[in-house]
Amino acid sequence: MLFDPKHEQHLGMLEAQLRRAQALTPELMSDVIAQTCVRFAACETAAKARIDRLIESCAWTDAALALLELELPQWKLRRIVCEDGEWHCCLSRQPQLPVGLDDVEEASHEILPLALLISLVQARRAVAERRTGVTAVPQVGPVSGYAVCCDNFA
Repeated sequence: MLFDPKHEQHLGMLEAQLRRAQALTPELMSDVIAQTCVRFAACETAAKARIDRLIESCAWTDAALALLELELPQWKLRRIVCEDGEWHCCLSRQPQLPVGLDDVEEASHEILPLALLISLVQARRAVAERRTGVTAVPQVGPVSGYAVCCDNFA
């Protein structure tokens, strides 16, 4: 899933679908799990059963928080704020740092679990970008021809 070249596009479409949603449904939650949650399939049955029970009982906020904890254990929920009828969620890799120095993913929606899931998708995209992003050391390939020293030693 993460090695699919169109994975970024799939996550973008999922994020747009979550932003348009007026309510969270089991089908939408299963789409999020299928497209975003790579650890869910490999996790133990107790964790899956817990999340499945939360989804069946429509405990959407708890289910979204459980997915965040399972899928992105290195990310922590830094802030949840409700302003003007809209929930703002902020996920952080290092919550002890000031916001300006940390890698944060922020999302907002009128419905809290949807805001949490949007931030999950954004954090998953950020993780995927780091894996396939620019490396710190430029890659240099072999050059055909002759190497010439152009220094002036006079």
